[in-house]
Formats: sequence, structure tokens, C-alpha cells
Amino acid sequence: MAYDALVLVSFGGPERPEDVLPFLQNVTRGRGVPPERLAEVAEHYLHFGGVSPINQQNRELLAAIRADFAANGVDLPVYWGNRNWDPMLADTVTRMRDDGVQRALAFVTSAYGGYSSCRQYQEDIAAARAAVGPGAPVIEKLRQFWDHPGFVEPHIDAVRAALAQLDPAKRDSTRLVFTAHSVPHSMAATAGPNGGRYTAQLAETARLVHAAAPDLPYDLVWQSRSGPPQVPWLEPDINDHLAALAEQGVTSVVVSPIGFVSDHLEVVWDLDTEARETAKQRGLDFVRAGTPGTDPRFVTMVRELVRERTEPAGERLRRRLGELPMWDTCPTPCCVPAARRP
Repeated sequence: MAYDALVLVSFGGPERPEDVLPFLQNVTRGRGVPPERLAEVAEHYLHFGGVSPINQQNRELLAAIRADFAANGVDLPVYWGNRNWDPMLADTVTRMRDDGVQRALAFVTSAYGGYSSCRQYQEDIAAARAAVGPGAPVIEKLRQFWDHPGFVEPHIDAVRAALAQLDPAKRDSTRLVFTAHSVPHSMAATAGPNGGRYTAQLAETARLVHAAAPDLPYDLVWQSRSGPPQVPWLEPDINDHLAALAEQGVTSVVVSPIGFVSDHLEVVWDLDTEARETAKQRGLDFVRAGTPGTDPRFVTMVRELVRERTEPAGERLRRRLGELPMWDTCPTPCCVPAARRP
């Protein structure tokens, strides 16, 4: 099938202090998050001058994808639109329509299945197209990529680099800790065909990245929870887990945020600031591994995902390291949170 554009779809983030609360209100609308929790999270952004790193990271990724496409004969313009802040996805789809784009692919900066990491982006795309109205281009999301070498291998190398910063004499009491964004249990246990894949895919990515140090034990834990405190979310939280490891005699940890593609706020605050402080208080040596960002292998992965969908032999081009089921197009309905069932 012919496509005439690619759109990078991401979460978005504020870039001025006065944008922080409106941005957070966009993120949490309809979720019943208490105002005091919004104020608490706002302070995390204000700690960095009210600027989220994510937009600049997306600009860098956008430039890298464009350069890679040009160097490898992929003749597609590349656009960028966000879920929660400028450039908003509906504005981007308007520009795509005005530029004559009729059918586009979407690369979403989330590797995994699940409601907030996949289905909600599908809903965002549908809402943006509806807002634009007649003439809005058809937009089809590229597949999930939790086990693609271009995503996994940068994480492996980042873990190796982080381990090199620790005292080798403490190797026997060192542990790997993989993290991802926590979600409510109702979102983790989603309904529909191929639903409920978030935790399974993350567990597979953790297993694959563990190749960086197969002699060390590892755990998959969660971070960055929000929402009403009475709603159960995936646990353990990274900070609780670090405290428990210290009590078990662990001396050193490498924390690898496999749930993320770049070092945005949930990484630089929740891990580099809060989790690092927890580790310090518990006497743990702490190093946080990097994320793919604009690693050339990650950028190449985007091109490969596009070619899987645009070339006649695309399926034979697919590169994977895992064993879980894979699909190009999510069935409907898919990954519907349990609380949202009719």
C-alpha cells in the first residue's frame, strides 16, 4: 500500500513555567487526579525551569529520522504531533491535509501494547482526524517494537556502560533493576484480542536486555504512578524496591528504564532525582542506564518499521528478538481497560 508521509506521535511536554499546569490538566483530564497531586508533579517540572526534555528530544529524533530517510532513499516527509502539548496532533494533521497528504504512517514513541501506551494513541489519532474533518489523511500506526534489535540493543549497551561505573569488587552484590511506567491494574488487565500485553512485553524486554549481564539477578519494577491513591496500580514502586534490596544486602544497582525511549521527565526526575536519593539514603551505589534517544540503531529501526509496511516483501524484513505474538494492525476492540468495558 502506498503512503505519502510519516508522523512522529509523542506525549508532549511544557516548555515554559506558565504551561506546566495547563499541560498537566491535559494529561489527567477525566482521571480524577487530585489538585494537590497536580501541584506536586508541577514542582517536578518547575525544578527544571518548567521545561520538559521530551520536546527537544523529539526534535532531535525528528531530525535524525529525516536524515536517515534521505540517506537511504525513503521519500517520505516526516511530521510531528503530540498528545498533550504543542505541537498538538490535530494541528499537525491539519498541516498534513493542507500539504496534500492522503495516507500516512505513525511512529509512536512507545514500544509496548496496552491502553495508555498504544490504544490511547490510536484514539488520539482518530480524534485528531475527526477534528480536522473532511480531507484528513488516513493515518495508520506502525507496529509495537518492544523486542526490535534497534530498541533492545541500545538498552543492552547502556546497561553495560552503567555497570562499568560500579565497583567490580561489589559485583556479587549488584542487581539490575528494570523500570517502566506504572499503570492501574484495570489497564494492565485489558480486554479484547491481544489485550493485556503491557506487562508481558515488558517482561520479555527485561529478559532480552538482561543479556548485558546474565550473571546478575534482575527485577522488573514500576515508577511514576499518579491518580487517586485508592486505585491499585502495578507494584512494587522503584523506591520501595530499592529500600527492600538494601535490606537484603544488595550494595549496588543499575536502574535501566526499559519502558522509555528517551530521557524525559519521568526519567530525570523519578529516577535521577528521587530514586537516586532513595538509594543514597539506603547506602546503595546507584547508576541509571541510558535510553535509546537518537542512537543510530533506534533511528534505523524507524526506517525498518516503515519498510515492513511499504515494501512488498515487508514481512520478511521484520527483525525481532522475542517470542511473544506480533501483529501489524491491532484488532478492534483491543486493550480496553477493564473499567471501560460496557
